[in-house]
Amino acid sequence: MTAAPDTRLEHDALGEVAVPAQRLWGAQTQRSLENFPIGVERFRWGRPVIRALGLVKQCAARANAELGVLPAGTAALIDTAAGEVADGVWDGEFPLVVFQTGSGTQTNMNANEVIAHRATQLAPEGRRPVHPNDDVNRSQSSNDVFPTVMHLALVQALDEQVVPAVSALREVLRAKARVFADQVMLGRTHLMDATPVTLGQVLGGWAAQLDEALLTVDDAREGLLPLALGGTAVGTGLNAPEGFAELAVLKLAEATGRDFVPAGNLFAALSAHDAVVTASAAVRTLAGALFKIANDVRWYASGPRAGLGELLIPENEPGSSIMPGKTNPTQAEALTMVAARVFGNDATVAFAGTQGNFQLNVYKPVMLHSTLESIELLAEATRSFEQRCVHGLEPNRARMAQHVRDSLMLVTALTPHIGYERAAKVAQTAHKDGTTLRAAALKLGVATGEDLDGWLEPAAMTRSGTL
Repeated sequence: MTAAPDTRLEHDALGEVAVPAQRLWGAQTQRSLENFPIGVERFRWGRPVIRALGLVKQCAARANAELGVLPAGTAALIDTAAGEVADGVWDGEFPLVVFQTGSGTQTNMNANEVIAHRATQLAPEGRRPVHPNDDVNRSQSSNDVFPTVMHLALVQALDEQVVPAVSALREVLRAKARVFADQVMLGRTHLMDATPVTLGQVLGGWAAQLDEALLTVDDAREGLLPLALGGTAVGTGLNAPEGFAELAVLKLAEATGRDFVPAGNLFAALSAHDAVVTASAAVRTLAGALFKIANDVRWYASGPRAGLGELLIPENEPGSSIMPGKTNPTQAEALTMVAARVFGNDATVAFAGTQGNFQLNVYKPVMLHSTLESIELLAEATRSFEQRCVHGLEPNRARMAQHVRDSLMLVTALTPHIGYERAAKVAQTAHKDGTTLRAAALKLGVATGEDLDGWLEPAAMTRSGTL
């Protein structure tokens, strides 16, 4: 085979491959690039995955050097090159897509080849080239490297994206709950009028829902801390020296500042990815909570004249190309669309998690990509919703007061005094006559005006609840 202009010849076990001369990747990366033109512009690996690959190769090299299975000089070159990968220097050298081999072998080899070529560039003149398999991949297999990358990337994404974004939204909700603690509004169940609540109670309920969802995410995050590294091909640790798993994972924990540990059972760590399924499910639960909050906001803000109209939201942009002056709850719409995407991604991850046949699950890349996409989209949408909607949220006090005043369900407060059946008769009479509860009660003679003044006090009806 003759290299074309601007290419060089690389080889692997299948023979020679022409690779663009300026690129650091090698034969196996090039084969994958040519064999899997699936979603090329949409499904490439992002920063968390490339960073995790660099960290795994760096820490594996350090462990191999300490265990005496890799020369110190070679390990140092790999360490430096892998550190550059982890830091983002060579992100452009990772062109592969998600839809490739289900073990992630080609992405692992992409990292091995880039790091080997870069390490060779860094080596003193005359030194033998660093080999992608024999050196960079020493004591490893794609089958344990890629699951390790999955966990590293997901823990980072949860810690640095989802948790801060949702925590910020929760704090804004808590602050507004305190500000509007005494603002009475009508409660609703079954989409129908119910007894009064305060806006502070509503906002505090949303904040508490996010607290619960974050606890679920935190529990799922703990399940990602055990790592598969050291299992090599099938979980036996073949070709890895004794102590490699413990030492390499310890170095990963030190490098990331997170409490990673070796997986308790390496066979399970390669053949099943239940921790990733659980993480995706936790993000889906969070998406469900955010959907509920965003949906409530747009219902409360509906109108402004023919809907509920109880909340005023920022008017960020014109809402119609034909109706002048119209504005829409677009931030809520964006967040709920993202939540729908998260639910779809979770279905993908849940199904993919069932595909562990014998000693290997071969849906790893799509599980990682889908969960990462859910995390990244949800974090971005939550930040936007917080900054462009919730920060500017205000009550429409007049509309809230009107709805409370007109509600028949205030009659619930009469039940302890006149009984359920007579209270129901008051509500039915008021509804039929188109009058107030007070007028109906006086008409029926079930209470005096003074009694009704004391009993039909909306604010008092909210006081058994807590923010």
